[in-house]
Amino acid sequence: MAVVGILFSTTLFAQPEKTKNYRRFDEHWIHFGFMLGANMANFKAIPAMNAYSSYGITSLETKRQPGGQVGIVTTLKLGHPVVRLRFIPTLSFQERAIQYYSINPDPTKTSDLMQEERVNSTNLDFPLMLQFRTLRINNFAAYVLIGGQYSYDLQSQEKASQNFIDPFVKIKAHDFQGQVGGGLEWFAPFFKFGFEVKLSQSFRSSFIQDNTPVSLPIDRLYNKVLWFSLIFEG
Repeated sequence: MAVVGILFSTTLFAQPEKTKNYRRFDEHWIHFGFMLGANMANFKAIPAMNAYSSYGITSLETKRQPGGQVGIVTTLKLGHPVVRLRFIPTLSFQERAIQYYSINPDPTKTSDLMQEERVNSTNLDFPLMLQFRTLRINNFAAYVLIGGQYSYDLQSQEKASQNFIDPFVKIKAHDFQGQVGGGLEWFAPFFKFGFEVKLSQSFRSSFIQDNTPVSLPIDRLYNKVLWFSLIFEG
C-alpha cells in the first residue's frame, strides 16, 4: 500500500501545469469587485445574576437567524501578492432571537414556559481585513483573514420610546467587532471568483438596560455573526 501511495503521489505532482487564467491579476496593486452573501446572526447572552431569584428565569438562550448582505470590494496589494488589505463596505440584514425560559406556575406541568423576543438590524458594516493568500496553484488559491469591523445599525431603537405594554430589547446603534475567516479563490479568464467564510463578535456588550420585563433578566449581549460570501473581483 505504501508503494501504491508513493506512486500515486508522484503521478499527481508530476501532472503538467495547466494554463493559467488571468495571469496578470497579481501585477495590479488594487482590485475592485462586489460581494453577495448570507449570514447567521446571534447574540452571546449573559444573564443577570439574579435572573432566577428575582424574575423566575431558569434559562436564557439565543438562537441564530438567517440574513443576507451585499457589498463593494476593494483589495489593495501590500508589496507582495500574498499579503493584501481588503475593505468591503456592506449593507447587511440580521435577526436574532432571545428565548426566556421561566418556571411554569401550573404545578401539573413540568415543562418551563418560553417567551421569545426578536431583534432585527439593518447594518452598514465597514470591515477592514488583512488577507494572507497562498501562491497560485494553477487557477486556485486559498487565504485566511484577520481584522475588525465597525457597524452602524440603521434600524436601532436605541433612542426610541419604550413600549411598556409590549416592551422590546434595545441594542446600541454603534458596534465594534473582531473578525477571522478564510476562503478559496478560482481564477477565470477575466475575473476572480471566491467563496469566503468569516466569524465576527463584538468587543463590548451592545445591550441597553432600560428596566423592562424583557431587559431586566439580561446583563450583557454581544453580537455574533457567521458570514458566507461570494466575491467577484476584476
